[in-house]
Amino acid sequence: MRTPHRGLIAVLALAPLLTGCFAASDGDRDSGSAAGGAKRLRVALAVPPVQALSPYSNDATVLSKLAVAEGLTRLDEDGTAQAALATSWKQVDTRTWTFELRKASFQNGAQVTAAAVVNALDQAGKAAAGPRVLSDVTLDAEAEDADTVRITTSTPDPVLPLRLASPALGILSAEAYAKNGAVSPVGTGTGPFRITRLTGTTKATLDRFDGYWGGRAKTPGVDVSWIADGTARTHALRAGEVDVAEWIPTSQAKLLPEGTRHEVPSVRTDSLVLNTGGGVFADAAMRGAARQAVDGSVLVDSVFGGYADAPRGLFGPGVGWAAGAREEVTGRARAATADQVRAAGRTVRLATYTNRGELPEVASVVQQQLEKAGFGVRQDVREYTQMESDLLAGKYDALVFSRVTLLDTGDAVSYLASDFTSKGVYNIARLKDPAVDKAITAAAQEGGTEERRKRIMAAEAEILRTDAVLPLVHEKVVQGIGTHVSGVLLDPRERSLIDLDTRLK
Repeated sequence: MRTPHRGLIAVLALAPLLTGCFAASDGDRDSGSAAGGAKRLRVALAVPPVQALSPYSNDATVLSKLAVAEGLTRLDEDGTAQAALATSWKQVDTRTWTFELRKASFQNGAQVTAAAVVNALDQAGKAAAGPRVLSDVTLDAEAEDADTVRITTSTPDPVLPLRLASPALGILSAEAYAKNGAVSPVGTGTGPFRITRLTGTTKATLDRFDGYWGGRAKTPGVDVSWIADGTARTHALRAGEVDVAEWIPTSQAKLLPEGTRHEVPSVRTDSLVLNTGGGVFADAAMRGAARQAVDGSVLVDSVFGGYADAPRGLFGPGVGWAAGAREEVTGRARAATADQVRAAGRTVRLATYTNRGELPEVASVVQQQLEKAGFGVRQDVREYTQMESDLLAGKYDALVFSRVTLLDTGDAVSYLASDFTSKGVYNIARLKDPAVDKAITAAAQEGGTEERRKRIMAAEAEILRTDAVLPLVHEKVVQGIGTHVSGVLLDPRERSLIDLDTRLK
């Protein structure tokens, strides 16, 4: 079993990022040919596609988990940008970078050129529902020559190489982008696996792409099933129906044989997100009452069976530097009393989703805690794909939400900007707070590692001051992997799963 991601200690390793160029030859990742008669891999994923695997939705992580698409860069285990489609890069000035491309092909046979990269980045920038990773910056890309891309950012962006590693900025060939704005990664990526068939929201077929610049994958293909129910995913693994099953519910984890259960340190935080834009929690005093009522620490053993840590803030133990930089939260609104809550007579519309098996249980505990504080509560529990548009439209008062805080770039600022700024594209809390916007902007503009971390934690304190989000637990992820499988990636950021070396023994 290969486990390249053992921790996330130096998530913002900016010093080497800013001062050097990274290079890798095309042969560095050559895995050689697959053995004759190798069998296909069967994988069960948890969250069905929202937008037919469009990289501009939450589907983007599927493209990286299954090694279908790549960006100009990728992140190593410490969160540092490394070579992918770009072999090296340099910073020209505070807003301008150049990237040198490797010789590579798209899965439809076209060559990866600077013009193709510019087109892909332009498409992301003008998408109607823009990717979260571009919440706080605008990119202007141009081809200097056939193999060199110049990228200028609207404001200084010291972590641009990290940003370009986002699954949402994977480079697809020109035919992926339709005139109506739809984007299809079917046969248009550059990774070692090519999607040959997508069956709605239930299945996908991937075949090995033998023209991959890094060599031939060790398995001839991957058959993907989306199984939203966690118990069903666990059963499929135990029954031998799949070889790999992600996100095993903690209630099911101990049912797996010892050799198939893999605990992964995670940067995932589960929170209660409150809708500040309307309804019950537009009132800061009501948010304060919810903050006093909700206690996530009771969930660690009761719901998560020890596969979680008590809440520390937006960033948990998986972000090693956060604990030493955390600031005291001050200036919170006075909480409404239970009598005041009851007198208001408002019912909280509490939502969560079934794709992560623990969340409905968490929602039930949270409901009891809120009701004890005087709130009436009505739950809505469905698959995530059925409720995302309603969440973003503010149709709920509260959401029990599980978020990988370093998913988009490996840099915490991107998460803060997308989820909590006034113009954030994933601002489920509908928060519009000038002090929060200012704090996040200040963090985004800082290039020095220690000062950037300090400003990130100052922004965290400003966000927590508003009570727009109440951290509940910091999860530990359990992945189910058959003992007959090797080379599965155990990634704290949950962006990687299958790669060149993943195979059946």
